[in-house]
Amino acid sequence: MKAKPPFAHTYWFPLVALYSALTLPLSVGGQLGWFTVPAGLQYAWGHGHEMIFGFALLVIAGYLAGPQPKAYIFTVIGLWLVARLSFWFAPIFLRTAKKWRNKSAGFVLVGLGIAAVGFHLAMQSNQPDDWRLRLLLETVLLLSILMFYMGGRIIASALAGHFQSQNRFLKDRVQPRFEGSVLILLFSVLVLNLLPFAWVKFTIAALLLLSALLCVVRVLRWRPWWSYGRADLLAMLLGYSWIIVGWVGIALSLITANFPITKALHAITIGALGTLTFTVMSRTRSHRVLRDTNAKPFVFVLALLITAAALLRLNPTWLGYSQSIFLAVCCWSFAFIGLFFWLIWLNKVEKKVKRQRQLMQDK
Repeated sequence: MKAKPPFAHTYWFPLVALYSALTLPLSVGGQLGWFTVPAGLQYAWGHGHEMIFGFALLVIAGYLAGPQPKAYIFTVIGLWLVARLSFWFAPIFLRTAKKWRNKSAGFVLVGLGIAAVGFHLAMQSNQPDDWRLRLLLETVLLLSILMFYMGGRIIASALAGHFQSQNRFLKDRVQPRFEGSVLILLFSVLVLNLLPFAWVKFTIAALLLLSALLCVVRVLRWRPWWSYGRADLLAMLLGYSWIIVGWVGIALSLITANFPITKALHAITIGALGTLTFTVMSRTRSHRVLRDTNAKPFVFVLALLITAAALLRLNPTWLGYSQSIFLAVCCWSFAFIGLFFWLIWLNKVEKKVKRQRQLMQDK
């Protein structure tokens, strides 16, 4: 009997978890002068590039890819490693859906691909910092749209299934009007962000605050208090809530000088992206191997370390700038190192189960 091809995330998720745990402290330490790092990680742009294009996109690919031949899986790993090494060491800083809402995810992925190219061009050109910041904001907003859309679908389905097991019915699942309205608002923000007019900042701030409000209503209509006994669902809801915090933070940064936009962006890239990717990787592999997304609830306690990292990054004045950044880095790395070992353990369990099934078939 021909063996079925493995799921791509079997190999990609542990790799990207380990990469995240190691790269974030390297890039932050390189910027702060703690130690010497490759050229590509010595600047904030490189740090942002690797967290978005090196880390986040491989998680998304692993979630969407499904079963794949090993040749394909390892080819992608090879290309990904080449891309990472070329970015680290290259001297880059020397100068099928029917409904439009379902198609939006494809547009966002294309947009992220374009943003990756624009990111490199902006770093190699003499563009002013304002334009580079706009491009970074565009990229983070695209990422937040993808998390809002995909995270919302995953969470709604997971909550509905859990509530059904408790003889409860979740009426408001996808909530297409709320979802569509927020997507329209956010795509409008993406367009406005590229315009040079003075009034744009205030308009973007208003649209983001309205998006955050609609998203709060959407989350409340999911009745999250019914999922108090499920650590995996609570972790996903926590990560989804960080998207809202990020939108509010970006809005505040655009209308006041007292809240730097870099803090707001980290609410999305650490709080939302970190928590959601952590949870999705753990739930996906737990379901595949153990047939239960919440088989080991203690694993999701590690997600709280990511929230701690986000809070420390949002207000590093609590303990002093350097100390808070150091603690944030430690929290992030400990969380993803823990995830790495958890995924490796799941891989061993999966191989053991496959061997047992093969022995039974041979008998």
